[in-house]
This record gives sequence, structure tokens and C-alpha cells, in this order.
Amino acid sequence: MTTQQELPDEVLSTMATEWRRKALAGDIHARGIAHELERELRRRAGAPFTNYDTLDLRPLEARTMRRRRWWPFGRVR
Repeated sequence: MTTQQELPDEVLSTMATEWRRKALAGDIHARGIAHELERELRRRAGAPFTNYDTLDLRPLEARTMRRRRWWPFGRVR
């Protein structure tokens, strides 16, 4: 039997997609197999780079505007 490490990326990706589809259809054991295949794909590709600037959905003006401090430092009550 061929191990996961011996499979090409395209075959591994196809198998992971098929097993994930089975898991979503309700197959109890398919989730674990899909997870193992996806884990091998992530190991090969490395951790994906996340650009956190694209997650901020505020307008550009709001992102670049300097915010006022919520506490007035230096002022005594």
C-alpha cells in the first residue's frame, strides 16, 4: 500500500477533498482520514502566510487615522 508521503500533491489533494466530502455527508470515520490527508498537505506546503491587513474591513481613512487616547494621561482627577 502507498503511504501518504509517497503520493503526489495533486492525488493527495483530491483524496482529501473526497474524504472531506464523505465526512460532511455523515460518514463517521471519514473525518479522521480527511484530517490526516489535509495535515500532510499542510506539512508539505508549510504554514500559509496570513496578511492581517486584509482582515480589517474598515475604510482606509479609519485605519490610517490616529486614534485619541481613551484616558487623558497626565490629568489628575
